[in-house]
Formats: sequence, structure tokens, C-alpha cells
Amino acid sequence: MLKQRVITAVIAAPLIIALIFLAKASVFATLLGLIFLLGMWEWTRMAAVPNRFLRAGCLAGYALAFALLWHVCKTPWWWLPVLVGLVWWLLALVWLAHHRFGAGTTPGHVVLKLVAGLLVVAPAWCALVVLHGDLAKPSTGYGHWWVLFFACVVVAADIGAYSAGRRWGHVKLAAAISPGKTRAGVYGALICSGGVGLVGGALLRIPAGRLPGVVALALVTVLFSVIGDLFESLMKRHAGVKDSGVLFPGHGGMLDRMDSIVAALPIFVLGKFLLGL
Repeated sequence: MLKQRVITAVIAAPLIIALIFLAKASVFATLLGLIFLLGMWEWTRMAAVPNRFLRAGCLAGYALAFALLWHVCKTPWWWLPVLVGLVWWLLALVWLAHHRFGAGTTPGHVVLKLVAGLLVVAPAWCALVVLHGDLAKPSTGYGHWWVLFFACVVVAADIGAYSAGRRWGHVKLAAAISPGKTRAGVYGALICSGGVGLVGGALLRIPAGRLPGVVALALVTVLFSVIGDLFESLMKRHAGVKDSGVLFPGHGGMLDRMDSIVAALPIFVLGKFLLGL
């Protein structure tokens, strides 16, 4: 399993870096939207949408939301959908605390999870488009590097969680939702991401006096990524599946790769803006 994960990551990493640095804003937004829609195709299955025709209709609705948000992202109001995403993930904490809520496949539960899916992906898509284009702070011109920095924070957290969880993971984080996640894993994620925040902030030429803010932002970003990871685990538990899909050997589906990212993006982009970075 570990070997498969490493091979998949080695293949995917150059493609992701090329997308970040070589694609212009409109191409980046479009390709990113297609990637997110692939994840949402898996989401509609976990939400128990009854047939492919209805699932395709849901996907069209998500695509329409992206198209409308593209115009919002280019205005001074870009922060509004991103803020909605932040509020959503705080509400998701309440759902996690009552994890049996919405576990059925009634029409009401299906609609609820489809709306939740929109709140999961749309603000994250908008946040990443804004970050890539450096629309919140256009004078810096560091948009591509900030996207790479964000990716490094999330990857470092994933590596830290995996390593610490395997070595010291005796106390479960949320056994009823995801038995494989441990408190030690969270601590490992925070330590690794904090280190990346410090080094990355220095490489981005952030003044020394503001580096603590960058490290704090990295740590809070990781905490939100844990919420996203747990929430997707909850949806998979409701659906009775181990992975959202089989697209990536050793990694699962597209949504399995997106879960922590979509939750982390709104807080990262808003935090970066509020810190004046």
C-alpha cells in the first residue's frame, strides 16, 4: 500500500506543479473545476443519488455554481463565498459531533448531502482561484508560489500524520467516525506543517516579525484539514464504503485526495488576506 501511494504521488506531483505554474488563470480555474467535479461525481454516489442521470444533473448544477463564482472571484467580493466556506466547516464540526445525523438514504438526507457537497467544493474552488491569481493581494505577484506553499503545508501534514500515527498512534481521534485516525497523527501533522510554515515563509521573503503569523496560519489550516478529512470519512461511513473511488492506486478516489484540501483552503486564503501577506 505504501509503495503504491509513493508511486502515485511521484507521478502526480510534476503534473500538479505544471498546472500551478504554467496554466493561466482561466485555464487553471477550468481544469481545477473539472478535477473538483470528478470528486463530486464520487460524492453524489456516496450521497445515495439513485441513478446516473440524476447524478449527472447534480454535476451540472455544481458546474454552474463554478461558472457563476468565476465572475465573483474577479471582484472585490471574492471573500464572501470563501467566508461561507469557513462558516460551513465550523458547522461541519457540529455534524461530526452528531455523526449519526443524516445517515439514512431518505430523499431529505440525499438533498442535505448534495447541498453539503456544494458548500464543500464551491468555496474551496473560489479560494484556490483567488490564491492562484493573487487576487486578494495583486501587488505581490506571488500567487503561484502561495499555491505551492499551501500544497506543501497540506502534504507535510499528511506525511506527519501518517508517520506519527504509525509510531505512536494508540489513542483514537474519533473512533466512531474514522478508526484509523489518532491524536498522535494530528500532533505529527501540526509539527511538520509548522516547520514547513516557518521555512516556506522565509523562502517567500516574509519579514521575520511576521513569520509567527505564517506559522500560526499553517497550523490553523491543518486543523481545518483534519475536519475535512473526518467529514469525508463520515460520508463514507454513511455510504458503507472504504474509499470514495479507485482512481488513484493506494490513495482511493479523487475525493479521498481532496477532503483535507477543500476544508483547508477557505481558512488559508482568508487568513493570508487578514495577515496582509
